Amino acid sequence: MDWLSFSVFLIFLSFTALLAWHKIKRHKIKTVNSLFLANRSLNFMLIGGALLFSNINTATIIGENELVYTNNMSVMAWGLTSVLAMLVVSEFFMPIYLKTGITTTPDYLEARYDKSTKRVVTTIFLISYVVNLLPSVLYTGAVAFNGLFKLSEVWHMDYWASLWIIIWFMGLVGCLYAVLGGIRAIAVSDTLLGIGIFVGGIALPYFALKYLGNGDWHQGIESILASKTNHLNSIGSQSDSVPFATLFTGMLLMNLYYWGTEQYIVQQVLASKDLATCQKGIVVACFGKILSILMLNIPGLIAVHLLFRLDNTASVFPALVRLTSPPYLIGYLAAIVFGASLTTFNAGLNSASTLFTLNIYKPWLEKKGDQITEGQLLKMAKRFELLVCFCAVSIAPFIFFAKNGFYNYVQTVNGFFSLPIFTIIVVGFLTKKVPPIAAKFGLLFFTVSYGVLETILPVKIHFLHLLAILFGITCIIMLIIGKIYPLQVPYKQQLNNFVSIQPWKGRHVFSIILILLMLAIFVLFSPLGIASQ
Repeated sequence: MDWLSFSVFLIFLSFTALLAWHKIKRHKIKTVNSLFLANRSLNFMLIGGALLFSNINTATIIGENELVYTNNMSVMAWGLTSVLAMLVVSEFFMPIYLKTGITTTPDYLEARYDKSTKRVVTTIFLISYVVNLLPSVLYTGAVAFNGLFKLSEVWHMDYWASLWIIIWFMGLVGCLYAVLGGIRAIAVSDTLLGIGIFVGGIALPYFALKYLGNGDWHQGIESILASKTNHLNSIGSQSDSVPFATLFTGMLLMNLYYWGTEQYIVQQVLASKDLATCQKGIVVACFGKILSILMLNIPGLIAVHLLFRLDNTASVFPALVRLTSPPYLIGYLAAIVFGASLTTFNAGLNSASTLFTLNIYKPWLEKKGDQITEGQLLKMAKRFELLVCFCAVSIAPFIFFAKNGFYNYVQTVNGFFSLPIFTIIVVGFLTKKVPPIAAKFGLLFFTVSYGVLETILPVKIHFLHLLAILFGITCIIMLIIGKIYPLQVPYKQQLNNFVSIQPWKGRHVFSIILILLMLAIFVLFSPLGIASQ
């Protein structure tokens, strides 16, 4: 182990933790509102940082760089098309959520459909977090951390066994942070680490290009432009991991779900002071997503020219860092990667606890007729975080055996949980008479159909196209049910806002700038740009 690298890692991570603690120490957690929503008081920079770094985690850093290395730049579409999705969510989704004063996205489903729909969706969210989200960020964090410091070699231990130790350590640290600090601590540390990731995003490509160019980063760029140019192409073909056509079908729907429905993402925005602050924060996150290509995709592109034999392609990012970076940068990037794992893990834990405490435990107490106190809810919320943490760290090591690449595994599994929920929310937004039974049947039909067509009777169609087709069919079925069994009293949105819902006047100007930047990057990494050579 390089002790200089490890010392820098400890110093940077300790500095971030202490600064975050200094910022939040005067905000005592005495209520579930302060634990889950920071009393709806976060400013736009904290909102933007929380959104961005809850999204940019080791699953994306490891997974996207792996796909660029094994395939091409088409995988960057996941991040770039997020910009369009976030702008749509900012304009149409968030005003509805803030007007109704919800704490969780299933709260909207209760208002639009009924309590049982809320319970079903809450359960789906919880299963998704325990089975997919939390284990995946812990696993990729462990892979990256082990790759950067070669801990399995230092400990003279089997690779998989070393992953177990790192995963349990990360889970323990993350759980303590979430339990003690709440969502405000998560938002503050996300913002600090968000700044750090962009510094690393500039430094790593510079040193990697310099290494490739034998000391001259200009020569490194020329090497990338001169050979293996097929990796530069962001316009994916049918044989690529992300075909270009999927950007307009399942990927668009997945991104709209993620930024507009996923509880651990939406919860960051619901903690904002008002709608204008929320929309400003989303714009900050959009600019961050564009810049994040430097960390999520460019290292994998450079690695194509430097790394030729990897036993595990998921290790491409840490392998590149160790090969090309000076010791202090290795320690710095290790701290960023470790923090990236914990911030998403913490946000997921906090949201899982929010869903269980407010949507399952509290209603159960009310049904029993028990007296409910803030202390009682806080106690259960923290206990549930510990339980979820234990489940996640137990599942995470087994992702090692996933086939066809880690990132494809994560996105494919997401389909079981994401689009069914998004479908019934969209139908709820756009209709007034579709009944609760349609929502329940839609969830069941979508989930079962996707499961059968992905496992038992696999079809030769990209899973993103399949998701889009099932989305359309499920919407039609729900509309038919709504025509046959319409609500006797059409749904009417009730205002119950806790914050101002006056929109930000400058949002449209920034939206145009962001969309133009998104399109320009697609053109740059295409046959019309540098991929033509």
